[in-house]
Amino acid sequence: MDSMDRTILDIIQNEIPIERRPFQRIAEQLDTNENEVIQRIQRLKDQRIIRRIGGSFDSQRLGYRSLLVAAKVPDKKLESTAKILNRYTGVTHNYKRDHSYNLWFTLTATSEQRLYELMDKLKQETGIDAMIPLPALKKFKIRVHFKMEL
Repeated sequence: MDSMDRTILDIIQNEIPIERRPFQRIAEQLDTNENEVIQRIQRLKDQRIIRRIGGSFDSQRLGYRSLLVAAKVPDKKLESTAKILNRYTGVTHNYKRDHSYNLWFTLTATSEQRLYELMDKLKQETGIDAMIPLPALKKFKIRVHFKMEL
């Protein structure tokens, strides 16, 4: 990774311009061309330095509700349970924890009632009944930026 790669990472971590040719705008900032920016981003994706590029939305302002769920899953069923969770568009992510409730995931839906309906459906489909809903009592939003270019 060279200095331009790191600068591109700095830029796209914070905000990709919302316009018809966002990478052209980034290229203008870097005194290069759009194709160069796109090729560099693709290479960083191919190298798995960039895992994904996507928007981050305030789901509540869009009318959605979310819930953190802790599940107690036998080790031999962890992978198959995670695969089932990943099929649901309302599951934004899941991760293994070193705890008796060892698989945690975030569930998003159009209403609180729908959240609990989905959770019940996931219990049935996975065969895992030990799921604890953990609604947020206070919202904390931490903006993380990993400075790449010093």
